[in-house]
Amino acid sequence: MNNKFYPKKEMFQEPLIKNMCEYKELVEEFEKDYEGTWAKFAKEKLDWFEPFTRTLDESNAPFYRWFDGGKLNVAYNCIDRHLKTKKNKAAIIFEGDNGDKRILTYRELAYEVSKTANMFKNQFNIKKGDRVVVYMPMIPEAAITMLACAKIGAIHSVVFGGFSAEALRDRIIDASAKLVVTADGAFRKGKPYMLKPVVDTALEHGCECVEKVCVVERNEQEITWVAGRDYSYNELIKNESSFCKSEPMDSEDPLFLLYTSGSTGKPKGVQHSSAGYILWAQMTMEWVFDIKDNDTYWCTADVGWITGHTYIVYGPLAAGATTVMFEGVPTFPDAGRCWQMVEEYRINQFYTAPTAIRLLHKMGADEPSKYDLSSLRILGTVGEPIDPAAWKWYYEEVGGSKCSIVDTYWQTETGGHMISPLPAATPIKPACATFALPGIVAEVIEEDGTPTPRGEKGFMCITKPWPSMIRTIWNDPERFKKSYFGDCKKDGKPVYFTGDGAMIDDEDYITITGRTDDVINVSGHRMGTAEVEAAIKKHDNVAAVAVVGKPHDIKGEGIFAYVVLKSDDGIADELEIIKEINSLIKTEIGAIALCDDMAFVPDLPKTRSGKIMRRILRSIVKGEAITQDTSTLEDPSIVQKIENIVNG
Repeated sequence: MNNKFYPKKEMFQEPLIKNMCEYKELVEEFEKDYEGTWAKFAKEKLDWFEPFTRTLDESNAPFYRWFDGGKLNVAYNCIDRHLKTKKNKAAIIFEGDNGDKRILTYRELAYEVSKTANMFKNQFNIKKGDRVVVYMPMIPEAAITMLACAKIGAIHSVVFGGFSAEALRDRIIDASAKLVVTADGAFRKGKPYMLKPVVDTALEHGCECVEKVCVVERNEQEITWVAGRDYSYNELIKNESSFCKSEPMDSEDPLFLLYTSGSTGKPKGVQHSSAGYILWAQMTMEWVFDIKDNDTYWCTADVGWITGHTYIVYGPLAAGATTVMFEGVPTFPDAGRCWQMVEEYRINQFYTAPTAIRLLHKMGADEPSKYDLSSLRILGTVGEPIDPAAWKWYYEEVGGSKCSIVDTYWQTETGGHMISPLPAATPIKPACATFALPGIVAEVIEEDGTPTPRGEKGFMCITKPWPSMIRTIWNDPERFKKSYFGDCKKDGKPVYFTGDGAMIDDEDYITITGRTDDVINVSGHRMGTAEVEAAIKKHDNVAAVAVVGKPHDIKGEGIFAYVVLKSDDGIADELEIIKEINSLIKTEIGAIALCDDMAFVPDLPKTRSGKIMRRILRSIVKGEAITQDTSTLEDPSIVQKIENIVNG
């Protein structure tokens, strides 16, 4: 599939960026006056309580500061400023797993956010700068809680509802959270599942910072209430005022923390600012999804990930759009669920992960033809590169060969899209991220900053700061510098390295080739190998372990573990050991990190200094020829032994 697919111009009415000439003109505008162009957009797009006096401060790089002197409030920009013109417009359309529906207009959302913000202040003594951990299902109260925190200046940290008590505990402790907001549970595939018991387990020890737990009663299953600690959201909210003044926040005040796996065992608390983050969330929402006033937009992500933050809650609402929240899974009660919702709500933009696309294709290749999908204008993908076969089905069967596909490349740390087609302008090459968005200086370079030759793999770097970039790692500035600015330089200065490899072709199209560090992309979610390995090592009979990614038809990458046992007396009972190890992983991290495959090996390929040669292990699991030099290994013969075990 080397052909380009050109936008169907008839699908777009007055797009913000109409063609490649306009795209190039905007890129040149940034090149000529980088700070001035960012300042122009910040003034145009956001409502400020006090104007900023400096656009960019680079004096303490890489701790960049944007829009210093300015004061604003993110919740105000997402809700309050729209009340003059959009108060009766749907802000959030919610559909539950069982089909229950709820629509919140901008006015109703303003009321709910204010009441929740007042509850946090009055009942839980939450103040500006306090951390609130949110462990919630995909229900409107999750978005309301995030926005309520933003309204009063509290810093929220949303933890994915599939993470275990151990993973939740780690994030609570690192953030020193004062309040946990959760739900009794929710519904999945027609059945209730529970969240509150996970919180109870997490708080059993080491979480003395937590003073209160606020519980949304969603599935009405029986739960344990701890007197003096646990309170019902549903009851407390009844007595609160529907007006709460928005707290003026400095541009650089933290908006939220979001923990992401890294190449060491400890999760990283990615810290995002207020002004820069919401500016880019809105701009990319408008550019990449061509949002119009009457559109209905649906992103299928979970609010526990950055995609849910930027493209379910903050981006759509800042743009004054209607955003859909869905509690369930795309294949329940059948593989037509998504397409039925597209038909019912007349969805115009549909944004999902390649994992979901492959699953929907596998389980219901002909399902899209059963529904009226004519409202669709833009199809998006996120989280991982989309393979050509999935792209083709998505384009032809879901989009009817008329919708633009925006294959978006970005990360938790970038806050919003970095590289993406513009739907009305960019000729698309399937499975190719295409071009950097205007204002983003993305380059494929070598470690020393020299350009990588075209057609060859290099390091994907962003070589100029941008407003929505990560500000630091919570309580660990040195790790921030080392993690993101320690690998590549340009003109002698450290630049942001994404951790991904990439290639650029003769037409300047960028293709992402995958991770270069010890992070596995499972269903579009980054899992640090060290975090998984730490869980496996807790098994009494595990002496050593190395985890790598293995290509997976549905998830993109699965987790493959090479395990060295202390004693192989019980090796005949491998299945039992695999069960026990995966049970540990589920307890320590969550089901998302379960190993798809394991190989019990006599040893791992290590250098004489003890470093595990993961590149060799990745090559073995992919069935590739070993090109690495094995002469430096402590025991070069171990490579052949492992190959024989893995490949038979």
